[in-house]
Amino acid sequence: MRHSMPASGRALRAAGGFTLVELMVTMAILAILTAIAYPAYRNYVLRGKVTYATNALSSMSANMERYYQDNRQYNSVTAGTAPMSPCDTAQPASQFQYDTFTVTCAVVNGSNGSFTLTATGSGQTAGFTYTINQAGAQSSTVIAPAPTAWILTCPTTWETRAGSC
Repeated sequence: MRHSMPASGRALRAAGGFTLVELMVTMAILAILTAIAYPAYRNYVLRGKVTYATNALSSMSANMERYYQDNRQYNSVTAGTAPMSPCDTAQPASQFQYDTFTVTCAVVNGSNGSFTLTATGSGQTAGFTYTINQAGAQSSTVIAPAPTAWILTCPTTWETRAGSC
């Protein structure tokens, strides 16, 4: 009777699992993919959150212009009286919260009334500030602690993608 032995060490290794080298190569590949994917994902999330600020400012600016067309001023004559301006400080919320952005309003009445709406980020969007005024002039400033790729000042438009006005 003949005893059979494996023809090579290859058959033994196949039955035994992964080698340490194979495991280390797999871990290195995962680390490289993570190093590339995480910053791209974080940038994608920030781009999504920035839309809350720009949409809120655009919407509130349009509401302010509608109010002006009806009342020839941007703010109520007396705070809290009807009809109330979209930025009337007597409203239940004088600051408006949109996700991680807080929108505030500064109104100057008079023959050439004006307003400035400002969205200021917090949490994940800390350092992001967007503005728009009655003339539709937009600007944005992104400072630390925002990610370095986003840090930029755009005096005539909003930064909606990292590093571009």
